Amino acid sequence: MISILIPCFNAERWIGEAIESALAQSWLQREVIVVDDGSSDGSLRVIKSFGDRIRWESGVNRGGNVARNRLLALAGGAWLQYLDADDYLLPDKIRDQWQWAERHGSDADVVFGPVTLEHGVPPQTCRQPLPIPEPHDPWVLLARWYLPQTGAPLWRKQAIVDVGGWKPDQPCSQEHELYLRLLMANKKFVYCPHGGAIYRQWSSQTVCQRDRPELRRRVLEILQREEDFLKSRGELSALRQQAINIARFEAARIAWLSDRAEAREIMAAVRRADGGFRPEGVAAPWKYRMAYQLFGFDGAETIADWIRKPA
Repeated sequence: MISILIPCFNAERWIGEAIESALAQSWLQREVIVVDDGSSDGSLRVIKSFGDRIRWESGVNRGGNVARNRLLALAGGAWLQYLDADDYLLPDKIRDQWQWAERHGSDADVVFGPVTLEHGVPPQTCRQPLPIPEPHDPWVLLARWYLPQTGAPLWRKQAIVDVGGWKPDQPCSQEHELYLRLLMANKKFVYCPHGGAIYRQWSSQTVCQRDRPELRRRVLEILQREEDFLKSRGELSALRQQAINIARFEAARIAWLSDRAEAREIMAAVRRADGGFRPEGVAAPWKYRMAYQLFGFDGAETIADWIRKPA
């Protein structure tokens, strides 16, 4: 049996569709459990309307990860499908990933595949598949933020229990912090090409959208923990170090727009890790790379500032 676990907080507009998509899964060996995290809108009324087709609880608002941990405790399945209340699943999501795992990774702890980003609010929405590029080394994918959003994987329950569950006071990057601890505990990640999770991006008021400096701080913290752990194990390959430093470089470019001292501090960490670092990827088009090689980070950003200025 697979437990489909839905934490909900003030998601009256979306929670019904999330539950319907869970109940519509073609994989029939499943249960659907919802924990309402102290909603003040009509979310609980919608949840109750599903009757005995689901199990549910409601309590005071304590945060998303506390709700996920309560769901973890309630789950009867050996495998878990987490689903945020404003997202939904396509009908064959669980079946396709489970069958892939049976054939290619029966000893997996996390079966992860691509997620589809849905922009906007119905009826004006558009979908954007988010592929997971090779190499599928989960350490590289974690550093580059390619390991997918919460609803994309199937999770072995015992693996999450083994690492102590979700971190209750983690305000953002919650699944990535959990991914890190699972990797540090040597849990096995298996890539599956089948997706089926739809991740809605409809609001700018989530913590990650609203507080960019906090998000950046949490990302850099995870990167540092990853680097320190891999170095201590003698497993920090050149490819993994480059992935960590590219992620830092991207954070530095964003920080430069509001806090140049922070941006310089981030790039100092990059240079300490790799004195010969050269940027690459979408954040470093060829003209920027040329400026970086000639004038360094500050010079390249100063030129970028000049180009960004309106005529």
